Amino acid sequence: MNTVPFSFSVASLAPAIPEIALLTLACALLVIDAFLKKRDGVLTYWLTLLTLVACALACVVTVRHARVVTFSGVFVSDPLSQVVKTIMLLTVAGTIVLSRSYLETRRMLTGEFLCLALFGALGMMVMISANHFLTLYLGLELMALSQYAMVALERDSAKATEASMKYFVLGALSSGLLLYGMSVLYGATGSLELTRVAASIEGGQANATLAAFGLVFIVAGIAFKLGAAPFHMWIPDVYHGAATPATIIIGAAPKLAAFVFVMRLLANGLQGMTGDWQQMLVFLALASMAVGNIVAIAQGNLKRMLAYSTISHMGYLLLGILAGSSAGYSASLFYVVAYAIMTLGSFGMILLLSRAGFEADALEDFKGLNQKSKWYAFMMLILMFSLAGIPPTAGFFAKLLVLQAALDAGYTWLVVVAVLLSVIGAFYYLRIVKLMYFDAPTGEITLERRLGTRWVLSGTALATLLFGIVPAPLLNLCVNAISRSM
Repeated sequence: MNTVPFSFSVASLAPAIPEIALLTLACALLVIDAFLKKRDGVLTYWLTLLTLVACALACVVTVRHARVVTFSGVFVSDPLSQVVKTIMLLTVAGTIVLSRSYLETRRMLTGEFLCLALFGALGMMVMISANHFLTLYLGLELMALSQYAMVALERDSAKATEASMKYFVLGALSSGLLLYGMSVLYGATGSLELTRVAASIEGGQANATLAAFGLVFIVAGIAFKLGAAPFHMWIPDVYHGAATPATIIIGAAPKLAAFVFVMRLLANGLQGMTGDWQQMLVFLALASMAVGNIVAIAQGNLKRMLAYSTISHMGYLLLGILAGSSAGYSASLFYVVAYAIMTLGSFGMILLLSRAGFEADALEDFKGLNQKSKWYAFMMLILMFSLAGIPPTAGFFAKLLVLQAALDAGYTWLVVVAVLLSVIGAFYYLRIVKLMYFDAPTGEITLERRLGTRWVLSGTALATLLFGIVPAPLLNLCVNAISRSM
């Protein structure tokens, strides 16, 4: 590991060039948008996409670089951070492309929404590269505050207002738990820098009792941010109440950042307490898989169903992390990338069928879709099969990897329960397929005509299928990112 001393030299600033560029361009966009007329919102849209793609390319350039810690130890740039940042930025860009018509018809394609998306992405990037408790918290709050405001932007919607209040209150609670846990760990180890915290715990210099106490609050805060049961209560209401583009921004890209957030805290900073946090993650994984898969069966709204699906998927994601091995971490990284793609496509189908005054988020809205468009019914079938973990999709291979990692770690009983719950969960995914192919339409079905929406949606479904049939390129990328960064 190379450590660059803090100074305003090119060498010390280079690892953070994507973040600096995103911040600069987002601030410039705020100023530019203030001088544009409302009908010129399309220019802001294209500038936002250009900003995201440019920053993603900047991350790609540095993927192969060695691990570098800079800014006096608070910021780290390594292959894991650069890979995840690239995928996260492209996910946000894909979300904005999918959402263009939806936002235009509801007069939400404004500088406020797009700049909040950029600042949220900046918060995720800071989280991903954090090597210090304060940097982690700074990135987390920048992301969260942007998302609170994004949910509340639909001012005339009572559901959106209620969702934003719930999200804000419960998010503040989880942030408080996390911050308290960090302060306790600081008292136990005498440092806020993750590498020094790890050295203190592994060297036996930390107060073990105090560190274990702080760990409980850290894991509780992490569970809130991931949406793992029993800290999942905000997810269904926020997913349902927020505008669908805001739901995608909350549900897809942040899970990538949250994964690295967990890795920085548990696998890097608290690796000396692996036995303690493994026990907690076992409970969280089991509760999440059970609650998510069982409660989703009763949902009649697709956004709420996918919200409970998210809870169950976070449980499977935790299986790889609790294995405590490089293979498990690589499996979880593969899983969260596949999940982000599946989420983007699944909510994208809602955007495809939505129109002015119609949300297309009820299960009945998908009845007879095959009669309207065989291609998009097939795309939705692929996405549902992948979420259910049915071969030959990326979702199947991702579940296989995390289950194998948990099995190798000795959690045989947990793997058996996870498989059984996965079989139960397949019901509500296959119900969507049944509605599309075997039921008659109950109303008019319209499809978004904009090519950007159609191309991105088809791309997510086909990528899900491709990474299931040929998983090696993505898996090798995940393995290399983990092995070169841990």
